[in-house]
Amino acid sequence: MKSFTRRDFGKTVAAAAAFAGVSLPEIALGQPHAAVRQYPEGFRWGCATAAYQIEGGATADGRGPSIWDTFSHTPGITVNGDTGDVADDSYHLYKEDVKLLRNLGVSAYRMSISWSRVFPSGTGQPNPLGLDYYNRVVDELLANKITPYITLFHWDLPAALPGGWQSRDTSKAFADYAAYIAKHLSDRVHHFMTTNEFTCFTDIGYRDGRFAPGLKLPAAQANQVRHHGILAHGLGVQALRANAPSTTQVGLAENANVYVPIMETPKHIEAARRATRDGNAPFLATLMEGKYPDSYLQREGANAPKVEPGDMQAIGSKLDFVGLNVYTADYVSADGSAQGYAIEPRQTSYPHMASPWINITPECVYWTVRNVCDLWKPPAIYITENGCSADDVVTSANRIEDTDRVMYLRNHLTHLHRATTEGYPVKGYFLWSLLDNFEWCDGYSKRFGIHYVDFKTLKRTPKLSAEWYRETIARNAVV
Repeated sequence: MKSFTRRDFGKTVAAAAAFAGVSLPEIALGQPHAAVRQYPEGFRWGCATAAYQIEGGATADGRGPSIWDTFSHTPGITVNGDTGDVADDSYHLYKEDVKLLRNLGVSAYRMSISWSRVFPSGTGQPNPLGLDYYNRVVDELLANKITPYITLFHWDLPAALPGGWQSRDTSKAFADYAAYIAKHLSDRVHHFMTTNEFTCFTDIGYRDGRFAPGLKLPAAQANQVRHHGILAHGLGVQALRANAPSTTQVGLAENANVYVPIMETPKHIEAARRATRDGNAPFLATLMEGKYPDSYLQREGANAPKVEPGDMQAIGSKLDFVGLNVYTADYVSADGSAQGYAIEPRQTSYPHMASPWINITPECVYWTVRNVCDLWKPPAIYITENGCSADDVVTSANRIEDTDRVMYLRNHLTHLHRATTEGYPVKGYFLWSLLDNFEWCDGYSKRFGIHYVDFKTLKRTPKLSAEWYRETIARNAVV
């Protein structure tokens, strides 16, 4: 019996369509067709990393300690007592990592600068050897036709700064640091982000105690830490504007709380929009509106942050883009209450990735773009982080078949494509992450990279997800 091929199936479908009097588009095998989700021309594909998670070289060339050095060396804090002392040793292996980026075909790379590598004490005398390292990395990227996007602060606060984010002086020190970097890198770097994920370095570090520096402050003090964090951002924007060419693009990377309507009906869509503003009141809403929302101030009452003259003007500084770090979301529904929404509880059977906090909600990437744009109308959006951990295993053939990560990425990029087709100004996407790395309190137990890292030998091996991402970039499309 003759085998029934895919081409035979196509002929059968075409014949049936002709019989029914309808036409089908021509679909050649291996050619673009309706299932291909083409991204806009010029869309930027990239990968993202953070200094403390990949660099290592903790004491190399005059780098000072950060609060994450101190915190990770505290017994019982991280899985297996892991630290970022060596991490991926990208401090010495950065050229190898740039080759990985080039092999993927990315046009952009989001990296962060270790503040204490450039200013070992957080302020005062800069360390020229620290700056030299970032000069080398930037030059290597540009030589490989990869555009650097630099984040100035990704949680690794210099340990020497008195009071950390409890002190208003830290916000001013950040502005001085931002000015220095702008003066020395903006001749080649044209995209800067001030800070990464406010809630992680304020609330989780100073209120919940789970991240560095591990404090559990009362509400009033914790809210003041929040204020100093967003003030640093605002002063940083001003410093970048004053010390970089006018064409320099300035934004931030924020893990906004994402809310997805339980159904796409007008009342639930409006509920998700309201939840987005309320759920991001102390950070993104305040930045974009130039003032604390009344609902936030009322909710905090006497614990509301103390604001000094000029603070809100700086905090509300105009941005060229908003970067959104998106991993998961909450579902909301309209409930007729005064606030207009209810967050739906997630049942125990709800699926998640290897990190239990990454619940699988691929439509989150569409709704965070839509809600942020509908509320605040930023001129441009980047997805500055999106990815997941997976229980990666190296096979006997030295392969890492991370099909679950490919599933996660494909689904998210399919929903992001919807945002681009609806006209939202999404300019690029940075996959988290280029490499398996030091995953904060999870140490090296959670792998987020599309390149597997053997942490004993530091050998990098592309995973299936790297192959898939390379194909996606080459097509500028998701299939």
